[in-house]
Amino acid sequence: MKIAVIGATGLVGSVMLKVIGEEGLSHHEIIPVASSKSIGKLVFLGNKQLPVVSIEEAMSQNPQIAVFSAGSSLSKIWAPKFAAAGTYVIDNSSAWRMFDDVPLVVPEINAHEITQTTKIIANPNCSTIQMVLALAPLHQRYKIRRLVISTYQSVTGTGVKAVAQLENERKNLPADMAYPYPIDLNVIPHGGDFLENGYTSEEEKLVNETRKILSDSSLQITATVVRVPVYGGHSEAVNVEFLNDYNLEDVVDLLSETSGIVVKNNPGTFDYPMPLYSQNKNEVFVGRIRRDFSQPKTLNLWIVADNLRKGAATNAIQIVKYIIQSKLV
Repeated sequence: MKIAVIGATGLVGSVMLKVIGEEGLSHHEIIPVASSKSIGKLVFLGNKQLPVVSIEEAMSQNPQIAVFSAGSSLSKIWAPKFAAAGTYVIDNSSAWRMFDDVPLVVPEINAHEITQTTKIIANPNCSTIQMVLALAPLHQRYKIRRLVISTYQSVTGTGVKAVAQLENERKNLPADMAYPYPIDLNVIPHGGDFLENGYTSEEEKLVNETRKILSDSSLQITATVVRVPVYGGHSEAVNVEFLNDYNLEDVVDLLSETSGIVVKNNPGTFDYPMPLYSQNKNEVFVGRIRRDFSQPKTLNLWIVADNLRKGAATNAIQIVKYIIQSKLV
């Protein structure tokens, strides 16, 4: 099997190479791809070093699967070309997520939407992935009516420039600004671009992608996205109103039984999820599970995950594994 990793030298792409090794896929022929300035550079896949090639070279090798993590502009141009050649494209950008004929996939929830004709598959936004993994079993059992979401998102979600800004600010060095304000000792209530309605594009993604993945356009959702000065992952406070009432112990049991979820919910021992401990882990951590006493049938959750792992690279490589194991190629 030939698998191209497009954007292999970026934050997400480099983690994809790690996950490929961890998931036992490194025996396949992995083709790392990056921009012209990185061609010939060596990247690590376990103990092996692989030379970076151009996207044109990768396409000429006819890979069965191509995983894109190089931005929307490149995906819009090249994903259809790879797909037309018969390659399964798993795209980590926002370019294809809201197309009706493109499945938006979190494998534990809706991998069945991938078929031999769905050659372009969208990887959801990092904040959406970790949240819907926890919400999907609850929606199935209790039927969600409304979500109120506040996110606390790592600088790694913005990219290398944002990480460098935080590091330089902490060292009192001049910083090339990824954000309009300092991020160290600060929180910035702004993710993505501002829209005419006052919300941001990151907040809009949480609304639209959640509805699509859970196959329910009736969900009422409002979100506030905040960038915080941490590295390890994204955190979310999610208030969930159901149509049907629930038993709190049943909720904890249901989440504990859900693949990919780790429940950390023991306030007596200060056991709750934090990005400090989610970093470099593939699981989604859920805690602070408690009833909202201000209105009936409503639950509060605290959800944390490494946004470079399950929020991006791990989810994409899980899709790769599903395609291979389902013998779709």
